This record gives sequence, C-alpha cells and structure tokens, in this order.
Amino acid sequence: MEQVVYERSKLYKGSHPLCSGCMHGLIGKLILDTMDELKIAPENTTLLFPPGCGPQQDFCININTVMVGLGRSAAVGTGIKRADPDHFVLCWDGDGADAAIGIGDVIHAAARNENLTVVMVNNSLFANTGGQMAPTTLMGQKSTTSPRGRSADREGYPINLAEILAQVEGTQYSARMAVYDPKHVMQAKKALEKAFRLQTEHKGFAFIEFLSNCPTNWHMTPLQSIEHIKEMSERQYPIGVFKGE
Repeated sequence: MEQVVYERSKLYKGSHPLCSGCMHGLIGKLILDTMDELKIAPENTTLLFPPGCGPQQDFCININTVMVGLGRSAAVGTGIKRADPDHFVLCWDGDGADAAIGIGDVIHAAARNENLTVVMVNNSLFANTGGQMAPTTLMGQKSTTSPRGRSADREGYPINLAEILAQVEGTQYSARMAVYDPKHVMQAKKALEKAFRLQTEHKGFAFIEFLSNCPTNWHMTPLQSIEHIKEMSERQYPIGVFKGE
C-alpha cells in the first residue's frame, strides 16, 4: 500500500503563469498548504491582491479574491473584518504596495491591531510594471528608474518595513522570511502558521515579509538570483522574527 507523503492542496485549480524562477509561486504554495493544515475554510476566506505579480496566481487559486487599488489591501481588509470578524482575511501584497503608497494603510492597521494578516513579497522592484525602483530597492541596485544604481543623495535609503511594524504597539507579530532552501522554507511555514493562528484566535495584526527574487528584471538566472538574495538582500533585510516570538 502506497503511503501519501504530500498531497497537492485542493485550493489549487491550475498552474500559475509566473516567470521561471520566481518565488511568488512557492510562497503561494506555503500559504495554501498552511490554510489546509489549519483547516481554514476557503468559503470563509478572502485574499486581497493589489496590482502586481501576486495577482497572477488568482487564476490558479480556488478561493475568493478581491483586486484592490495599489496599497489599499489593509484598508479593504479592515472593512471586511469589521463587517464579519470571523472571516479570514489575507492581504497578499508586494513591496511596491506596502512599502510605498500603502505604507500608511499598513501601519495604521497595525496601530489599530486589526485582526488580519499581511504578507508582503519583497523583490526590491516594481517588477510587474517594468522593473522601476521601489522603496525596498537596495543601495547601488540598478532599476529602470535608477539606471546608475540607487543613491542615498538621489533616492534615499531602503525601507525595512518588518522592523518598523515591530515598533508599532498594536502589532502582534512581525517577521521576515526567505524560501530559497528547505531550511528557510520550513522556517517560513512556521511563521505563516503563527500569523494565521493569531487571526483565527482573534489575537490581532500579523505581518510577514518574504524576501523574493525577480530573475526577469534582475537580468539573472534563477540560481544567480538566489545567490543575490543571500549575498546582497539579506545584508539590508535580515531574516528573523522582530516581534511576537
């Protein structure tokens, strides 16, 4: 008799159309697997996507989704939770949303200790719109709008949102994770479990930042982009839990 080691989540309904080597797909898999394990009912769940790479997975996920304005996930999520406190709400954002136009929405949702979960995928660019500089772009990193590399004099410094949110009193959990090897995947899974449980137990606001890559706009192979995360991204954005161990 065959033993089932892993069974694909029934929350999938097809393959995602993301670029080869992009980590959005793996992050999505961890999110859906965690929902399965915690028995979070898909019919009582809404995923909020702003414009970007994340919503490409809307076509392959069998869960209610809402496309919100860029940076407005935490605000829309607040409305859903206030109307139905038992509804599970996940804001599935990019760094171009949460660390730029939506930073006020996220910080104030944390300050109010809204009972929702925010996941921010940080690939240090506005990837879906052509590779423009984002608030998370690294010092010296080139983009279509910083072709000479990000400079403190011209563009200022990167924003470490996980550390900022850890200083907000209402935040119950703030962490930064990566998914480039099995060790970090397991660590990220535990972080998602923690964040999701906080919401299902009505304990408040949780934020997880995922370091990701963008082989297409970084002009790297997938393997080169993984090394870039290890050697460059983690210098600015260290992995760890900053609040709510």
